[in-house]
Amino acid sequence: MVLHLILTLLCSVLALVSGYSTTLPISSFDEGYSHLFGDDNLQVLKDGKSVHLSLDERTGSGFVSQDLYLHGFFSASIKLPADYTAGVVVAFYMSNGDMYEKNHDEIDFEFLGNIRGKEWRIQTNIYGNGSTNVGREERFGLWFDPSDDYHHYSILWTDDHIIFYVDNVAIREIKRTGSMGGDFPSKPMTLYATIWDASGWATNGGKYKVNYKYAPYIAEFSDFVLHGCTVDPIELTTLKCDPTPNSNSILAHITPVERIKMEIFRKKHMQYSYCYDRMRYETPPHECVVDLEEAKRLKSFDPVTFGGSRHRHRGRTHHRSRLESF
Repeated sequence: MVLHLILTLLCSVLALVSGYSTTLPISSFDEGYSHLFGDDNLQVLKDGKSVHLSLDERTGSGFVSQDLYLHGFFSASIKLPADYTAGVVVAFYMSNGDMYEKNHDEIDFEFLGNIRGKEWRIQTNIYGNGSTNVGREERFGLWFDPSDDYHHYSILWTDDHIIFYVDNVAIREIKRTGSMGGDFPSKPMTLYATIWDASGWATNGGKYKVNYKYAPYIAEFSDFVLHGCTVDPIELTTLKCDPTPNSNSILAHITPVERIKMEIFRKKHMQYSYCYDRMRYETPPHECVVDLEEAKRLKSFDPVTFGGSRHRHRGRTHHRSRLESF
């Protein structure tokens, strides 16, 4: 037990003080991942470093990391399906739901498809200790078409904060606060990638559903980075923490320049934040820091959700982050 605590603290310190390189070693699929579901709907390309996940009338598909991690930097280049993609969800996320059925943790990137002519949306979320009754979703548009080419999507997870990156630009930071309690992800997790039919909620609250006339929907993954502290799945003791190069790195804490870039991105592209959702919360969750300009902009974007209507709460069923899309 003492050794476990020492090693866990060591990994946390390394994560806090080290930088995470934009040129970290890229692993092949066989080195880092295993087939999760979908039979032949998962195809590994000949180079061994690229994978295609497809969704058709039979099934979606997915893969999972072979190792369990406690903190680290996790990244992949992803190219999303084009054309009509309503109801389709591509997910790149960390979870321990298989190990902790009732009190699992999760860190999510979810890509929400759309009708023809409308853009993909990117949604981020976290759960800690099974806190699925408190959704912490934020949703964004992007400054590019994610179906045109590959783009990098990354998660930095440390003991006290989580940062989501798109093409090495920080788009969201979640800091661990005392008021969050166990809602901050703190148990070892594995990394997943999936494509699946979320017709019931993903596009305008289920108004637009998957149309299999456009199938197969193919999501392409490459440039896998798994850089963190691996954990024994039986003993749950830390095995090792990968060393980090000293140059060309993303710092574990956002620099002033990165913070400016993040603020610019959020002003231009944020479409939803749980902190301002008056339909769900009469008062924002304790960890929220309310920005009046941000609140005003979101209210103009969606006056019902962010305007404080008294006809507020509707029941929601969660599967990871099943937030209805507006």
